[in-house]
Amino acid sequence: MPGLSFLNGQGVCHAALYCDAPLEKCALTIASRSSALSSEKYGTVMLELFPSEKLSPLFFEQQLHRQGYVRIAGIDEAGRGPLAGPVVAAAVILPKVFDLPGLNDSKKISPKLREKLFPLIRQQAIDFGIGLAHAQEVDQLNVLQATLLAMQRAIARLKSPADYLLVDGITPVPLPLAQKTLKQGDSRSLSIAAASVLAKVVRDRLMVTYDARFPGYGFAGHKGYGSAAHCEAIARLGPCALHRGSFRGVREYL
Repeated sequence: MPGLSFLNGQGVCHAALYCDAPLEKCALTIASRSSALSSEKYGTVMLELFPSEKLSPLFFEQQLHRQGYVRIAGIDEAGRGPLAGPVVAAAVILPKVFDLPGLNDSKKISPKLREKLFPLIRQQAIDFGIGLAHAQEVDQLNVLQATLLAMQRAIARLKSPADYLLVDGITPVPLPLAQKTLKQGDSRSLSIAAASVLAKVVRDRLMVTYDARFPGYGFAGHKGYGSAAHCEAIARLGPCALHRGSFRGVREYL
């Protein structure tokens, strides 16, 4: 299956802490507005180059339901920008009816509300999966490819295959599954917003855990981002195993 050769690595072990779904083989199917992309990696992909006018946050899901799609998964990630720690991605399939008050892009809501929504999303979602790409994979692949790898892993953790993906951003996931990319999708699709909350909360919790394993860097506070305190700690202590050696602010101290 394309892109899943890393699944027996450390990322699956961590993901299992947050998702009990077994790995499944995904029978995965992607068209730009003007033409279809077709290869072994892609099915039919709708590439949104310019955001549509403001629509209901369930517009895309409802449109796809009318077209006959059933398992529509929102896909998002957390942790592309930090100097340390993994990229975490989530895939969430919401039911047609749910009650998740305050759900929005995880960056626009408070940590307290994210923590409140986290169990509610897990309870109400039809299905969800979590995938990780670690710092070493970010360095080996680059952060975009590592992000796509984490997304593939999240999709593979769904109990049953999705039949359509709504992907935050402008880059499709390299899997032969029908999908649409949405710029600023985490504020335009509630499925993507739910995925953004799961990804953010899982990553934040991991960084708190790593703070105890790698003391002195302050991971529980800045979560690996390039704060002044974090940069000072890297200069003083040198990078640890969580740091992304290819990133400026880290590579100078290797």
